[in-house]
Parts: sequence; C-alpha cells; structure tokens
Amino acid sequence: MAHTHDHGSQGHDRSHGAGHVHGSTDKKRVLIAACLTAGFMVVEALGGLLTGSLALLADAGHMLADCIALGLAWYAFHLAGRPATVRLTYGFGRVKTLVAYTNGIAIFAIALWIIYEAWGRLLTPAPVLGGPMLVVAIAGMLVNIGCFFVLHGGDRDSLNMRGAILHVLGDLLGSAAAIIAALIILATGWTPIDPILSVLVSLLILSTAWSLMREAAHVLLEGVPASLDRDLIARDIEGTVNGVREVHHMHVWSLDGSSNMATLHACLNDGVDAHKAVSAIKKRLAAHGIAHATVEPEFGHCADDKHDGEHDHAHDAAPHHRHYH
Repeated sequence: MAHTHDHGSQGHDRSHGAGHVHGSTDKKRVLIAACLTAGFMVVEALGGLLTGSLALLADAGHMLADCIALGLAWYAFHLAGRPATVRLTYGFGRVKTLVAYTNGIAIFAIALWIIYEAWGRLLTPAPVLGGPMLVVAIAGMLVNIGCFFVLHGGDRDSLNMRGAILHVLGDLLGSAAAIIAALIILATGWTPIDPILSVLVSLLILSTAWSLMREAAHVLLEGVPASLDRDLIARDIEGTVNGVREVHHMHVWSLDGSSNMATLHACLNDGVDAHKAVSAIKKRLAAHGIAHATVEPEFGHCADDKHDGEHDHAHDAAPHHRHYH
C-alpha cells in the first residue's frame, strides 16, 4: 500500500511566499504600534491620576496590556519565521494563535477590573477635572487612531494580528468614552458619567474578546475551519475524481487560522493509478483552499480496520449521513 505525502510544490511555494511577506510586514506594524502605545501609556496614566478620571486610568490600563500583548504578538511573528525542527515539524506558526488566545484572556481580565473599579466609583463619586481630562483623551484618541491604521493594513486572516487590532480598538473606544465623559462633566458637572462609560466600553470589549478566544481555541483544538465543510469536500472528491470509490478517515484543520491542512484515506477502484488519483485529489483540495494534504490511497479494505472482514457501517450510510471520522 502506498502512502503519499506531497506539498504541491508550486501552490505551497506561492502560499509560503505570501505568508512570509505578510509575516514580515505584520511584524513591523506590530512593533510600531507597540512603541506608540508604550509612549502614550505613561502620559495617559499620569493624566488619569492628576484628573481623577477612571476613564483615563481604564484606557491607560488597556494600553499597559496592549504593550505586553503587542510585544508578545511581535515575538510570535518573530518565532513564526523560524524553520521547522525535528521536534517541531510544523515550525512555530501556531505560536501566533496561542498568543491570540492569551490576548483574549488578558482583555477579559482588564475589562473585569475596570467594571469592579467603576462600581466603587458609582458608590463613592470622586471629583474629576474635566478640562485636563479632555486634552489627554483627545491626544490618546489621535495616538490610537494612528496605531489602528498601522495595524489595519496587515493580514486580516491572521488571528495574531486580529488580536493586536482588538487591543488597539479597545483603546480607541476607551479614548472616545473619555472624551464624551469629559465633555459631559465640563457641561453639567455630573461625574458618574465617567465610570458609566468605562463600563459600557468594557462590555463591548468583553464581547469581541470572547469571539477572538473562541476562534483561537477552535484552531488550537484543530477544528474544521468555519469556511470549509469537510463532508462536502469528501463528497466532491468522490464525485469528481475518477477511480475514487470512497473517502474516509478525513481530517481538516488549520495550522494558524489561515493555512488549511487535511489528511484522508482514499479507497480506489482496482487498476487505478494511485499516483494520478492522489494528484487529482490534491488539486480538488487546493480548489477548496487546502494547500497542504496527506492522502493515503487504499485498495480493498482500509488498513486501519481491526479485522479484514470488518466494514465501517458509516461507509454504507447515505451521503448526507456519512461520517468522515
């Protein structure tokens, strides 16, 4: 029985080249955003302490987390560029997904801290200097807009880049809330607006952080990418590739949220050229967005069956009920 493993040289080289270009530019974008964020974080923290504004302190807290998160994101891009090793045969590409998941947890922790602090401020209102608060908040908004546009031009399919953008977007919302709070305080003197807007921003951030964590966890668990239908792809191969009787033991996953991979067993009719069949299967997989695949051609019974005479009942099921386990 033959076991064929092939990257598909041209397609793999093109996808690797594009990924390398994205990774290099994204790495620079994240570093620029990290430097801008770190520089203004100190200013905003001092502004929050001097004015007594929780909104500014909350935004400074976001920026502190962003400095760490963007630093981790930069290091993840740095690691992802390293070649594969004997122990890490896929390389370090998945580090970016791990960092994205960690970023989501960090955002959760910060948002919950802000909500806790806001509750205390509502119970015991504190004076807030609206004028200086407005100046610092506007400056923070300009810095965050700059960071957002620097990151927004990066690879939008990268979970690591999306996690970095999410952090900066949280800061952007925090700055907007601080500006609104400062204007209301200057106009009416009503200081509870400061913690109230801080809580609203935190709730928005919690929602987006949960979405990021869920998607990163799906990648880490090697789930089927949302853009792909494993059973549909298997039926497509069975219906379009000559000589393929059945596809089973099929697994589809993503290495880092953008590079899709698959393994499968292809049951071939007697007399079929296994090499040609595997090449045709790989072309069909590439058409579905799967650039890297391992295909095991089989004749007769599946090599993984426990007994020669045993047959997987799932293979007898109607196509729309079949399980490609």
